[in-house]
Amino acid sequence: QVQVVESGGGLVQAGGSLRLSCAASGSIFRIVAMGWYRQVPGKQRELVATTNSGGATDYADSVKARFTISRDNAMNTMYLQMNSLKPEDTAVYYCSVRAYTNYVEWDEYWGQGTQVTVSS
Repeated sequence: QVQVVESGGGLVQAGGSLRLSCAASGSIFRIVAMGWYRQVPGKQRELVATTNSGGATDYADSVKARFTISRDNAMNTMYLQMNSLKPEDTAVYYCSVRAYTNYVEWDEYWGQGTQVTVSS
């Protein structure tokens, strides 16, 4: 079993910064990829940023040049540095971890989410 825990959300004024953290633990053999997604009520969950085991990263157009995803492979931890925050960044942010717990196939695990609220 894999546990995923996010932290670092909160309330910030527009133009401010926040740093989210995601820690994965449990019976992890190897992590394939980690990512941040966000969701607002009434809308589908959307990709924010991802990083794979090779270090490649991908960002939603709406956050490019403002958000930076990083990963500590040794600690199975991922971060999202969010700068120049806008009210439209307000959402619940979820961490996704794609990991092998055996030698056969990987599964995707989700955290409970952390609320980010940006006031105008």
